[in-house]
Amino acid sequence: MRQIPDTARVLTVSNINHYIKALITSDFHLSGVYVSGEISNFKIYHSGHAYFSLKDSGGLLKCVMFSSRAAGLQFVPKDGMKVLVYGDISVYERDGVYQLYAERMLPDGIGSLYMAYEALKQKLELEGLFDPARKRKLPKLPSCVGVVTSESGAVIRDIQNVIGRRFPTMNIKHIHVSVQGENASPEIVRALQYINRTKCCDVVIIGRGGGSIEDLWAFNEEATVRAVVACTVPIISAVGHETDYTLTDFAADLRAPTPSAAAELAVPILQELQDKIGQYRRKISVLPLTNCKIKQIELDRLKSSRYFTRPLERIEDERIALDQAATRLKEQMNRNVLQKQQKIEMLFTHLVALDPKAILKRGYSIVYNSNSAVVTAAQNVKNGEQIEIQTAKGRFTARREDKALDE
Repeated sequence: MRQIPDTARVLTVSNINHYIKALITSDFHLSGVYVSGEISNFKIYHSGHAYFSLKDSGGLLKCVMFSSRAAGLQFVPKDGMKVLVYGDISVYERDGVYQLYAERMLPDGIGSLYMAYEALKQKLELEGLFDPARKRKLPKLPSCVGVVTSESGAVIRDIQNVIGRRFPTMNIKHIHVSVQGENASPEIVRALQYINRTKCCDVVIIGRGGGSIEDLWAFNEEATVRAVVACTVPIISAVGHETDYTLTDFAADLRAPTPSAAAELAVPILQELQDKIGQYRRKISVLPLTNCKIKQIELDRLKSSRYFTRPLERIEDERIALDQAATRLKEQMNRNVLQKQQKIEMLFTHLVALDPKAILKRGYSIVYNSNSAVVTAAQNVKNGEQIEIQTAKGRFTARREDKALDE
């Protein structure tokens, strides 16, 4: 055996299996895949897990479906049966085996329908046809309920019985349509278009009883779904059993688990409405008496008050209040006049202090030069220049004959 180089990278079996699992699980082509094939070696263990293989002419793929998924199978898988399985490809690391972890399994023909269902659902969902924001509220008290279903099935009888029990006088507009087969979808579309055009009812129940995916397929047709969306009258979808979901369920304004439940959602109970009306009538009949009683209490309170029994006291109280207000007004006016007088005297004192004549009375004088300009400095008067001197009690002229002392 050759020596292993020191730089060689040695991997364990677990390393290899873990790495391969990471590669496979990260490949989006192997996630959420549909695989068709023939069942081989199908077996369910006590744990509820189902183990089997899918094979075709070119190969074999091991599969496992855990108990939570296997319990929801709608048929019994058998060896040799052609099926369509949905799930993820991954690796069971302990054995180093890649396999399909199955989430759903359908017989091959039904599987094709299911794939078409999923594709159309995704398309319409992207268009916003299932957006909750576009759904309308049901009327609280419809005058007529439209029912779009077959005349021969139990659905129409169940709806009529429930509505008759809850609201015996309710009008029901039944429009017969086929609920399965090639003619079903076109007939349903025409019925909804008629209701939309005539506005013959205030709410519509569209539905049928339970069945296989093929039986319910008319309610998965694109034309049916678009007719439901286009109808301006609110629609309740009640197709199949509670576990059945059709595309009209998503498009309708409300989905009911059964036709009987749809009837309960469509109309209120008449007796309950009558009871409420009776309660309101009693409240209304009592209301005037209650108001009169309140007014009588207020009147009695006024009649027993001091002002009502002794009106002169109220006049005296008002006179006293008026005298007090007049006194306060007079005092305020006197305060305002005094404040104004004090302000005037202060301003007058400042004005007198700034009067030039008052300054002259204190012994000061103003000297003017020959140009009648005020002399502010001795050097501004020339020697021999005649000047005029203003005193507090008159003027006189003089002439400068000596040199300025501050020259």
